[in-house]
Order: sequence, then C-alpha cells, then structure tokens
Amino acid sequence: MLEQEVKELIIEVLQLEDITADDIDSNAPLFVEGLGLDSIDALELGVALQKRYGISLSADSEDTRRHFASVNALAALIAANRKK
Repeated sequence: MLEQEVKELIIEVLQLEDITADDIDSNAPLFVEGLGLDSIDALELGVALQKRYGISLSADSEDTRRHFASVNALAALIAANRKK
C-alpha cells in the first residue's frame, strides 16, 4: 500500500525514532499541526521523493504545498508521477 510506503519513508528520512507508521494519520497535516514537520523536513523529504520515485518538486510552488499536505496527498502525487 502506497500510503504505508510513504509513512515509512517519512520516518526513515526524518529519523523519527518515536513514531511508527501506524502513528501517522494518512489524512492529518504533515506540517505545523498533525505531524509537525518544518521546512527543513520538507526539503529532506523532497530529495528522498526525487531519489526514490523520480519526482521533481519546486520548493516554492503552490502545487508542492498542496502535495505535502498529508500522506494521502503525497501518495496521490507518487501514484500519478511514478516512473515505470
């Protein structure tokens, strides 16, 4: 399941040692409230998405902010853009 894969990637890349994939709500915001990530986390996650899935994101794009809204939003982005 892609959502599970995204959660595991977030935990691995951001070294969230006290969190399991089951602790992350797929619909909860990733930034500020919810998981509470910051802009540095977004940058690291963006690099990981590019390496793993070949997805290129613009740092200041409104679309990127929307894609990083939740695990489900990231999973949808990956599903739509994954290189075969």
